[in-house]
Amino acid sequence: MKAGEDYIGVGCGAIIINDKREVLLLKRASDARTEPGQWSRPGGQVEFGESAADAAVREVKEEAGIEVEVIRQLEFTENVASDGSKHWIALGFLAKHVSGEIENVEPHKHDEIRWFSLDALPDNLTDYTRNAIDIYLRTKK
Repeated sequence: MKAGEDYIGVGCGAIIINDKREVLLLKRASDARTEPGQWSRPGGQVEFGESAADAAVREVKEEAGIEVEVIRQLEFTENVASDGSKHWIALGFLAKHVSGEIENVEPHKHDEIRWFSLDALPDNLTDYTRNAIDIYLRTKK
């Protein structure tokens, strides 16, 4: 049985904003199984027994090599393929960088990792990443 194909998959991710009003994004590898070549927030699948917020913290560490602290939930995105072959629910969180140096820990999954100004985002963002950034910009304090 495979998450997102045989049953609804649950994913999560974190929008991390630095003091320069930049967001940390990862570019999916050109051979990624989903959304190849797209920029996305760090994130991944929620494991059984794990909270979505804890999964986001774990996934950021696994993908970007840094420790973060979740501040709040930003959004919920549901993605159902038009042919019904895939179904995912993703929870997005706002997080702050606590420690560590940014690095592409999974180069086999991501071609690049870098900070983007919130005023100059790449066009090829995943839907859930764009949704989370839009919500952050509308609701920031």
